[in-house]
Amino acid sequence: MVPAPPVEPLNSSEIPLKSTLPESSVQPHVATAIVYCEANFSKIDGKTANGLIRRSEKYKILSVIDSKKAGLDAGMVLDNKPNAIPICRDLADALAQAGSVPDFFIFGMAPSSGMLSKHERGLMLEAMSHGMNIVNGLHEFLNDDPVFVAACLASNVEIIDVRKPRDKKDLNQFSGRIAEVTCPVIAVLGTDCAIGKRTTANIITKALNGTGIKTVMIGTGQTGLMQGARYGVALDAVPSQFCAGELEATVVKAFENESPDVIIVEGQGALSHPAFSSTSFILRGCCPDGVILQHAPRRSERCDFEKMPMPTPASEINLIETFSDTKIIGLTINHEQMSDTEVSAAIIQYEQELNLPATDALTRPPERLVEMVLAAFPDLKSKQTDNV
Repeated sequence: MVPAPPVEPLNSSEIPLKSTLPESSVQPHVATAIVYCEANFSKIDGKTANGLIRRSEKYKILSVIDSKKAGLDAGMVLDNKPNAIPICRDLADALAQAGSVPDFFIFGMAPSSGMLSKHERGLMLEAMSHGMNIVNGLHEFLNDDPVFVAACLASNVEIIDVRKPRDKKDLNQFSGRIAEVTCPVIAVLGTDCAIGKRTTANIITKALNGTGIKTVMIGTGQTGLMQGARYGVALDAVPSQFCAGELEATVVKAFENESPDVIIVEGQGALSHPAFSSTSFILRGCCPDGVILQHAPRRSERCDFEKMPMPTPASEINLIETFSDTKIIGLTINHEQMSDTEVSAAIIQYEQELNLPATDALTRPPERLVEMVLAAFPDLKSKQTDNV
């Protein structure tokens, strides 16, 4: 196996393969990967694995490890749509089904602790011993761990600590250059963490691009960066003094490099959630012209906080619009524990209560998301060249 080249944590590249063929005839190698998500695939703490199964431009996902769902199709478990990605019982099973050693072993969970258990450490070291590089999205940086450093040297593999920020001397403070971004900037925020903001942001980006409206998405968490977001920063790992500046610099860079018609910014946490401050930095750093709010109607309390009731969309909207000079342009629904009939009823209810367009990004046509954006920014209609 060819080991991965040295990679910046927030802008990792694909692994090149050596070839004797003429350069013009060599196809780019898409790195192969196994995703570990034991007992959590399709659940909230498995959101990294869930996201990679739904979309991955950087890696070809060969399988998911989750003994509780072994033998099933990952697409069927997640979205009731087969995708031929098997769920395996353990690493040995995944390697056997792969037929050869994959390039990467991806830790596909996002536990609230942000740390590895003793068993998980052992499993990742075992994967390295087989010759697999590691993608780690946790707050625990394995490149700083002497045991993992030694394992890298012994097996000639590398670790990508996705959340590890650059040195402080290289970080940006807010400068005000966000005013130079003249296209609409839309943030996808939520009423809770792990509620589907990234998935909705991805779908909106794809839907707008499908109509000819050039749209770039800014990732703000580890999963979006793993999926292949060209622009992004793992915001919850950046020192607070630099969070707004790092996001501002990323948005400005995307605007200058891509000349987009729209920029979509992935949200983190919730502005009203005491455990997370990322949303405040997102609002300050990208100064969005509009916000799409994601809400899960069936959640009665916050994820991982059983004694903390969920806010209503109306209260979150009031908080966001009071905190920031922006406007809510629509509501998107997370349909967990809801039937299709209940989703339809919730859409009607929220549209009447909030006087805003509402939809479910996963179960309703993407045209509704495009309509939501065009209603708020009608000048974009002139950019359309196609239908979704």
